[in-house]
Amino acid sequence: MSEDSQILVPASFLALYLAPGRIRPNASRQEIAERYEFCEDLANLLVDQAKAVLFDLGVAEEDVLERIHAGLCSGDSGVNAAQAWWVTRRLAELLGWEWSRMTPARAEDL
Repeated sequence: MSEDSQILVPASFLALYLAPGRIRPNASRQEIAERYEFCEDLANLLVDQAKAVLFDLGVAEEDVLERIHAGLCSGDSGVNAAQAWWVTRRLAELLGWEWSRMTPARAEDL
């Protein structure tokens, strides 16, 4: 990925790579952009799954998001805990659903 990449990484995702009190990310621009693309694609792919779970199980939207978040936090999802939180947050935004954890539960999640 070149330095003149047109990918605009939102501040909410960039924050995952900023240590408290720091202004410089702890990863390269290329790595952050690649992870952002992956996480954004993952959130978009989960939209239909979330709607299906909501319909099939008849549970609350919040419960669907919590189940998806728990799945993303498993070791096999391809994302770390902070990215799992961001993907779930983005999924909630895409669906127009409320998620009580619109901010991470713990500082180490970011």
